Amino acid sequence: MFQFDHSLARELEGFYVPVQAAKPRVPRMVAWNAPLAEALGLPQADETQWAAWLSGAEEVPGSQPIALTYAGHQFGHFNPQLGDGRALLLGEVIAPGGARFDLQFKGSGPTPFSRQGDGKSALGPALREYLMSEAMAALGVPTTRSLAVVATGEGVWRDTPHPAGVLTRVAASHLRVGSFEWAAAHKGRQAVERLADYALARHFPDRMEARNRPLALLEAVTEAQAALVAQWLSIGFVHGVMNTDNVTISGETIDYGPCAFLDAYAHDQVFSSIDRGGRYAYGNQPVVCRWNLYQLASALIEAIVAVDEGDNEAARQLLDGFGTRFEGHWIAAMRRKLGLTRTDDGDVALAQALFQALEGQGADFTRLFRALAASLSEGYGAVAAEVTDPAALQHWWDQWQARLASEPLDPDERAARMNAVNPLYIARNHLTDAALAEAEAGNMAPFEELLALVRQPFTRRAGMERYEHGAPDGAPAHVTYCGT
Repeated sequence: MFQFDHSLARELEGFYVPVQAAKPRVPRMVAWNAPLAEALGLPQADETQWAAWLSGAEEVPGSQPIALTYAGHQFGHFNPQLGDGRALLLGEVIAPGGARFDLQFKGSGPTPFSRQGDGKSALGPALREYLMSEAMAALGVPTTRSLAVVATGEGVWRDTPHPAGVLTRVAASHLRVGSFEWAAAHKGRQAVERLADYALARHFPDRMEARNRPLALLEAVTEAQAALVAQWLSIGFVHGVMNTDNVTISGETIDYGPCAFLDAYAHDQVFSSIDRGGRYAYGNQPVVCRWNLYQLASALIEAIVAVDEGDNEAARQLLDGFGTRFEGHWIAAMRRKLGLTRTDDGDVALAQALFQALEGQGADFTRLFRALAASLSEGYGAVAAEVTDPAALQHWWDQWQARLASEPLDPDERAARMNAVNPLYIARNHLTDAALAEAEAGNMAPFEELLALVRQPFTRRAGMERYEHGAPDGAPAHVTYCGT
């Protein structure tokens, strides 16, 4: 029924512990991603059966649940032993096209890595990950996906009581920078080499013939992460907890705990309740990404120099070039957002000048780029309406107009191109919080309405104007927590 494989369990013995999910009392399907299930080639079954399978009430046929072990730098401090404290990898499904995906439970009960925790998840955080991952996928951002959320019929205590739920997550894999840190700290070079070969074969098979495979893996992950974080910045996304155990080898976004989208633009915007120093602020994400890649390099370096001692310098140069690599991805995204169809040496400075002018202006990040598209026919007034000081962007807008004049394109066509990459609908913070509160109280309608919009983020829907705006004036500052 399920096309499961278990390559990680076969090839990486010692990197996991077999664990069974806790059996819930009354599982009930709350959110089911039918299109994703079809794309994965999963078997057809009724909702009751899926709820039983994807809650732990019944064993998923062919699965071999395991909790993965890994380490991680959390807010810059190394923890040598983390691991799946509330997650279980069921196995890998082979989709009809041949692609391999992990199926993983989150919130399915304690494991040997739970550190006195209950291993459970509240329903709200599970639905939050479902919503956010679907929104990111619709925006074209590499991301883990959510197959289902099942309410277990139980309660959990998180400062206050909440209904519990189990999320089923789909990922290219759950290998992380922290996986390599754990191998280096506990198992030594041969284990790191084994893990590197597995990761390279699974995610970057075209590099398996590289002269130095651990170095090739470092380069591939550096490229994938630079591209990913550039996309985050281009849509105003703040991950919120970029610890090395939340950095995937595949280059997918993972862990939607304290994440959020910008409302008013601010370079130093932080949403996480525990990020008091701003380590993972919006504008600091590229810096932290590079820092995390240095930790991957540290874990790989013994394996790298075992092939060729001279490649120590190659690794250093690779990481030193991260800024240029990241900037290339970022400006490519910004050209699309700004309607630029050709490259120009001044484009980086033009894009940077936009954000410098936006600082302190209270401009909604998402709405601003739609306003820029509208200004192609309506004039600067469409932009002036989005900022506190109506004249704040006039000089920049004039520069942008001059840049656009260097590549003549019909304004309507340019606006259409911009609107095809600049969303109308995102999972806005205040709307997400309200929808999750209603969902935990038993009313799924607001969640389902918001989900439908973020799955088609570029198409305006009549009667949905309130979803195009940030929080109302006077609303309390949005704060996120590590909920799952």
